[in-house]
Parts: sequence; structure tokens; C-alpha cells
Amino acid sequence: MHLLYKAHGEFCHLLRLNISSIKPSIIQTMRTPFRLLVAVAALGLAFGLTLTACARTQHNLKNTNTMNDTATLYFAGGCFWGTEHFFKQINGVLDTRVGYANGHVENPTYEQVCGHQTGFAETVEVKYDPQRLPLTLLVQLFFRTIDPTSVNRQGGDVGPQYRTGIYYTDPALRPLLVAEKAKLAAAIGRPVAVEVEPLHNFYAAEDYHQDYLDVHPGGYCHVPSALFEEARRANADALQKNTYRKPTDEELRRRLTDVQYAVTQKAATEPPHQNAYDKEFRPGIYVDITTGEPLFLSTDKFESGCGWPAFSKPIDPHLLDNLTDNSHGMHRTEVRSKLGGAHLGHVFNDGPKATGGLRYCINSASLRFVPKADMEREGYGALLPLLETPKAGQH
Repeated sequence: MHLLYKAHGEFCHLLRLNISSIKPSIIQTMRTPFRLLVAVAALGLAFGLTLTACARTQHNLKNTNTMNDTATLYFAGGCFWGTEHFFKQINGVLDTRVGYANGHVENPTYEQVCGHQTGFAETVEVKYDPQRLPLTLLVQLFFRTIDPTSVNRQGGDVGPQYRTGIYYTDPALRPLLVAEKAKLAAAIGRPVAVEVEPLHNFYAAEDYHQDYLDVHPGGYCHVPSALFEEARRANADALQKNTYRKPTDEELRRRLTDVQYAVTQKAATEPPHQNAYDKEFRPGIYVDITTGEPLFLSTDKFESGCGWPAFSKPIDPHLLDNLTDNSHGMHRTEVRSKLGGAHLGHVFNDGPKATGGLRYCINSASLRFVPKADMEREGYGALLPLLETPKAGQH
């Protein structure tokens, strides 16, 4: 028996409102008298799940991260020779290019940038594979190479071209970057001077700057050499691509519980508070129940009060698909796993501002929690550093 029930978004708001304050127009959108809805919701709790798939035809792609194999981000970390060489050591980085970002002249030369009149920052363009290298790990490794409190200076290099920053072309990445910056600030107890801004422009630097420390192994570098080895080790055990796969429907029916199948495959919504992970706050990771792919960290989980697990961000937004959901007279953003296509829940803009402002409201039935103590044994050891307190470099 499938029961219709007001899902994540509006139910959360109903919990926060006095029933007498609900507008008649909202009640009308329920398509059933309010007293009947209450009875149906109560029955839904008894049966253990509720179904929201009646309006699936209204779901359309919205701001979907279209990449499958490659994502790109831009990092300013002081002299780009050492920053580029550091990124080249990380398993999952596919390509790098040094250049000048976010200035106000066209086609700048190195000499012009050094003149402090162009507004450009020495920057490294990093292309990476999110399935092998989660964005959270990439950002945290970058923080290891810089003094995040320094303004216009890294190592012995001084000037506005040596400011630190992370520049993005996909606005969906901003909340994750802001959240990681906030984590670092909390860890070191000081304000972080790293810019988090859209990429306005990027010009490749002259050829002699590209792969500079590969061509000149003894060349100048402000990044401590020990960090290069750290970068090589940091993601060395990452699972190779295609380790995770989408099971067949027959496999899913055999392996999942009725609730897990209904939620992930039919966009059902489990009842609030009566689910596995609403009150789970042990260290660990949350993986897609259908594929095993890591999606969320315990360090990004918070108590939202709505009765479902809430996260400020995923491990990497590129691992998720965002879909427009206009069902039940509401306008929401559904979240699905990109690889498995599993319905996870919804994302809202009412999360903590300090960590990016998002609230990923996720069904426990869509996830499997892997405690920190079991991660190495289950093949997730490469992600253990993400559960540690973020670290910054010392220059």
C-alpha cells in the first residue's frame, strides 16, 4: 500500500508553524481535506514509508552538473610554479595549466602582472576526476600549501599577484568552498584570507612557466618539498574509476529492503524522526545505498530539527544531480546520485550561512553509514583524512 504524504520541504515548514497559521491556499495544494491528510500521514508513519512519485512527470533537469569524467577549478596559492607541481602529484588530477586569473586587462604578460597594476593573481587551472578525487579532499590539500591568513604574500613572494583564492565557473560549487573555508577558520581560530569568487577571466601564462618544476627540478619553490610526497600519498589508495556501478533493477529488488527500494527507485519519502540516521552523529561517511559511492561526510552533518539527516554539503557536488520538483504544489530541488540515479532527498537554501547556506535533507533509506573504524576495511581508507581537523600550511 502506497500512501501520499507531504514530503521533506513542506512538512519541515509545517512542523515549525502553528497549524492555525497555515494559509488556506497551502491546504488546498494538499489535494485532500486537511483532516484526511493528518490521518493519511499517521497511517504513513505506521507503514514506514510514504510515496511522492505521483507527480514525477513534472521533474525536469535543473542546474545539473553535466560532467561525468572531468571537473575544473582554479587555485591561487602564491607562486604558481610550486602550486602547480603540488597538484600534479595528486592521484585524480588529470591536467594542470598555470596562468593569470581575475584581472582587468586582456592578455597580460608576466612582466605586467608583476607590475601590480593588472589585478591578476598567479593561478593554477586544475582538471580532476571527481570519482577518484573528491572536491573536498582537493580543497583541503590545497590549504596545506598556503598560509591562509596572509594577505598578498606567500613564502618570500609579496604582491597582489600572490594573493590566495579559489575561483569557480559553476556557482553550485560555492557553498562547498565556503563551507571548507569556514572549517579551516574554525580549526585555526583565525580569519581565513582566501578569496572564494567566480572566475571572471583566465589567461594561460607563457610557455616557459608551464610545468616549470618538471623542467627545472631544482628551481625556486615556496611550497615545502615534503608536501609533494604528502600529495602523492594523500589519494594514492583512491579507488579507480568504474569501481562503483549502478546495479540492475533485479539486483536492487533482491538486495534492498522495501523501504530502500521505494525511496531510491520510486522517490518515496520515509517518515521523519523514525529513520536510521536522523540522530546518527558518529564519525564516518555516508554512501549511496545502491552503488556504495561515498556522498556525504559526518563532519558536514548537522541537526536541522526536521527529522531527516541534514548535511551542509556533499563530498563533491559533481557526484549529484539536481532536478526541479514541482510536485504537490511546491517548488523544490530534488537530489539524486549521479551514478546510481537514486533518489536521495531535496536541497534547500535554509542551511547555516557560515557553512554555505544549504541544507541537504536526505532520506536515511538512500544511504549506508560506514563508521570511521570500518572505513579502511571496507575500502574507503583514502577518505579518512576528510574526517580530520583541516590543516593549513606553515610558511
